[in-house]
Parts: sequence; C-alpha cells; structure tokens
Amino acid sequence: MTFFGCANGQSKSDMAMAKLPAPKAGEAVANFAGGCFWAMSESMSELRGVNTVISGFEGGTTKNPTYEDVCTKTTGHAETVQVYYDPKVISYEKLAEAFFYAHNPTELNYQGPDEGTDYRSVVFYRTPEEKATILNLIKTINASKHYNAPIVTQVVPFTVFYAAENYHQGYYKLHLNDNGYLRSVSQPKVEKMRAMEKAQLKPEFQKM
Repeated sequence: MTFFGCANGQSKSDMAMAKLPAPKAGEAVANFAGGCFWAMSESMSELRGVNTVISGFEGGTTKNPTYEDVCTKTTGHAETVQVYYDPKVISYEKLAEAFFYAHNPTELNYQGPDEGTDYRSVVFYRTPEEKATILNLIKTINASKHYNAPIVTQVVPFTVFYAAENYHQGYYKLHLNDNGYLRSVSQPKVEKMRAMEKAQLKPEFQKM
C-alpha cells in the first residue's frame, strides 16, 4: 500500500455502501469534515459519549457518491463523519472542540499532503444553537493563538449525508499497523486530539 494519502488506501473488497443507522432514543447527531475521514472517525470515536461514527460525504451536489466519485474532485463533497452521541455524557461544544483539535482548521482546502476541496474543514450545523456554539469556539480558539493562523473552517447548514463504502468504516483501527499513511499522517492527528481532550476520552484511550 502506498504512502501518499487517503485516496490510495482503497481496497477491492467490501465495496458496498455502508448502511446509515437511525439515531437511537436519546442520541444526538453531529457532522464534521476535517481532512481524510479515517483520522477524524477515529478521533471522534475515542470520546466518551460517542456511540457510533460513520464515514461518508457531505456538502456537494452529486447524489449517492462513491469514494471514487469524490476523489475526482468534481462532486463538491467533503470527506465527512457523522457522529452519534449521548448529549448527557458529552456536549456538542466538547465534541466540536475535539474536532478543532483533531485536524488543522487553518488549512484551506487541504490537510497536510491531502489537497482539494474534498479535504476542506467544515462544520455542518443542525440548529441555530449549534451554529452559535461553533462560531464562539472559533473566536475562542483564534484568540488563544493555539494555531499560527486564523481558522478557515466553513460553518454551513446540514443538508444530506451519504455513507461511504463499508471498507472505510473503522479503517484506522483495522489498518494502523500496515498502512504508512495512517502512521505518518493520521496517527499524529489522533494523538494530538488525545492530548488536548484527555478528560473527554473513553477510559481505554486515556493512557495511550
């Protein structure tokens, strides 16, 4: 498997599109895009209160896109994760805060070696309260000077999310030991999120 990026991790097996679960009673749903969804999916799944994370696509015009479609950079979609979480355990604000530390939100239309609008940073909000939360977080993080440049994350209304193929789901856990891209590009993002959000991690990840 080659090193260069999410687009080169494609497998020939299990190409069926993943099924998108309906939220369970008491669950809330949030959608974030921040570079290759392999790292973002893992980062979100390690947080207390997060039950399920689905990798997929959002923000474009092509209906029911495949991964190959999105890789052409003509669909308008960004690699996105849909997060199912318990708001009694983790707030939307803490979930969004972890998102901002799980990638570099100051990079416009790229993340490290991954270039193009499909890797852009986006928050897809569902309510005015969520939008206000994101805008306040951006203001706070910018003021903290955590990053050397201002955040360029798009803040746009949720429209429709399409699940990616089955082989993308949980890809980080399955292939960390045999994929150089994951170790060199994705793992540092996950480790940074762990360091910044240690109090929000599930117990098994707090010692990693």
